[in-house]
Amino acid sequence: MDNTILTQLISDAGASLYDTETVHEEERKIFRIYITAKGGVSLDLCTKITKIISPILDLDPPVGGEYTLEVSSPGIDRKLTSISHFAHSIDELAKIKLINGEKFKCKILSIEGQTITCYDKDAKQERQIDFNEISKAKTYFEW
Repeated sequence: MDNTILTQLISDAGASLYDTETVHEEERKIFRIYITAKGGVSLDLCTKITKIISPILDLDPPVGGEYTLEVSSPGIDRKLTSISHFAHSIDELAKIKLINGEKFKCKILSIEGQTITCYDKDAKQERQIDFNEISKAKTYFEW
């Protein structure tokens, strides 16, 4: 299935497509669809989207062979692998590793083009990072 169609179907159901992935767990192939929604993702919303998408994926499978479809929230600790992931995470905390090996924790403040502005918690100052300089990033939650 084309991501444009998937994005539209999820949007029509009241959510946004965050990401998709295919994983293998205990000899099962799982196609996961991560969604976000204003006010949070509920079990009812995941069920609603599953019922909309499942028959379409039966006709146009996202992967070869048998698989299980899962629709869920990306969770509190989630990977940030695209600029849109950072945009969805404004005002949240992130752990970032740059391609030069530098690691730091920050609060994501804004996104402009490919530039991420964040508040570096260790340096206690704002900094701008080019998305292409990031090797790994994920959100985290401080208890």
